[in-house]
Amino acid sequence: MAQLGKLNRLRIVRFAAPGYYLDGGSHGEILLPARYIPAGKVPGDELEVVVYRDTEDRLVATTDRPRAYVGEFAALRVVSLTPRIGVFLDWGLEKDLLLPIREMSGPLQPGDKAVVLVRVDPHTDRLIATARFNRFLDQTPARYHEGESVRLLVASRSPIGYNMVVNNAHRGLLYHTELAGGALELGQVVEGYVRAIRPDGKLDLALGKAGYRRVAELTDRIIAALEAAPGGHLPYGDNSIPEEIRDAFGVSKKAFKQAIGALYRDRRIVIEPTGIRLVTPQS
Repeated sequence: MAQLGKLNRLRIVRFAAPGYYLDGGSHGEILLPARYIPAGKVPGDELEVVVYRDTEDRLVATTDRPRAYVGEFAALRVVSLTPRIGVFLDWGLEKDLLLPIREMSGPLQPGDKAVVLVRVDPHTDRLIATARFNRFLDQTPARYHEGESVRLLVASRSPIGYNMVVNNAHRGLLYHTELAGGALELGQVVEGYVRAIRPDGKLDLALGKAGYRRVAELTDRIIAALEAAPGGHLPYGDNSIPEEIRDAFGVSKKAFKQAIGALYRDRRIVIEPTGIRLVTPQS
């Protein structure tokens, strides 16, 4: 059976003036307009097509590819606004994708970009977008391991970093301290790595394998130094001058702050006015 908003492989049933009719299973025959017909195809051949509903609610097929299929996320540009209905997004097909008002997370104007999930509206059986997609993310604890490579999409900004969609399924957080420099754009897709998995299953993220390894190696060295220090205390922190940090650990102050920020979030150290202290079961 043909599935809306996904890549289908459908058999050509017959040819008519408007184009080819494809076998849509329980949906019946679905028109592939003549302008999309590849050369040399005849009835009985199969085609890879995307199926959606046209302005008259009829199922039609296209050989064009959208910027996101059903169940996928993308940052799509607003092309028009219809009061009391919503906005229409350019998703790469002839018919724009509706983002209904009820599925908007905030006001949008033509030219804006919205990070959305493409889905089928269960009430109308039409393709729509939603910017309120948290309820569709997998809420079960994510089964990743530290250092695992993941695909990240920037979903939104927060005061402490960026909320990310991880592997099109889970939510994670990339802290500002994990960024080497510059800002990320909403909807940007980047390679990342799982830096830590919290007890509640939430994910802390890092960008780039080199960055992940650098922070992980430095945190191990800091913990070893704390374990060897009297009282588990080291006199280094935000007030330390860069030369002190470099003499002690051979890294920049920025890298050191990233590492102790990671250790603090993992509750392995406490940050005091006089430096950092190792968290122990007795502390």
